[in-house]
Amino acid sequence: MRVFRGRASSVEADRDASRRLLSIAAGGEPAVRVWIPHRQVAFGRRDTRLEGYDRAREAARERGLPPIERDVGGRAVAYDGETTLAFVRAEPVADFRTGSTDRYERATAALERALRTIGLEPSRGEPDESFCPGTHSLSATDASADGRRRKLVGIAQRVRADAALVAGTVLVANRGELAGVLEGVYDALGVALDPATVGTIAGAGGPADPETVRAAIEDALIGDASDTADVSVEHLGDGR
Repeated sequence: MRVFRGRASSVEADRDASRRLLSIAAGGEPAVRVWIPHRQVAFGRRDTRLEGYDRAREAARERGLPPIERDVGGRAVAYDGETTLAFVRAEPVADFRTGSTDRYERATAALERALRTIGLEPSRGEPDESFCPGTHSLSATDASADGRRRKLVGIAQRVRADAALVAGTVLVANRGELAGVLEGVYDALGVALDPATVGTIAGAGGPADPETVRAAIEDALIGDASDTADVSVEHLGDGR
């Protein structure tokens, strides 16, 4: 098992670092990475085909988050560069036509375990009109007076002939800024979003420290691998 920690020097270098995990997995070794990406709005492929895509990119820039296009599916997600986490687990595949459901299940179960270790009780699924809507999400009841169920985690998957990558986003803190950015971006795209569905781990009563959450997720993803006897760690960039 290969584990990568930290953030590379630029958005593009950081994306290249994550792509390395697929290459490593294609060679037969699983790999895991959990980190804080640079400040950005990452658009999915479906977003790029919408009439409002250029307006959405400008809306992201106006709010100080450079727009990029990401490799996995789904719709736009926002990273504040300080508290929003991303995770990736890559593994070799013998037959790209099978295994997707199992990979989703293992990743979702790992994220559930991680959130429980930091004091949350996540539920599968998401409220209507959530950001990056999808089947594989985790939500939690907010600790505020309104007690709303809000989305914390989104999970996606990319499969090649020789390797598969399950990736996702975890919102730790800074709910106000993230909800505001996503509201502007989704409005420009013409995609329904209720900003009240945007949640964070801190808002649900968990820790606001992203390193605490990062370590819990990394441990869960490594522990869920089939062989943890030999784990090698490589550090990237600034350590985020």
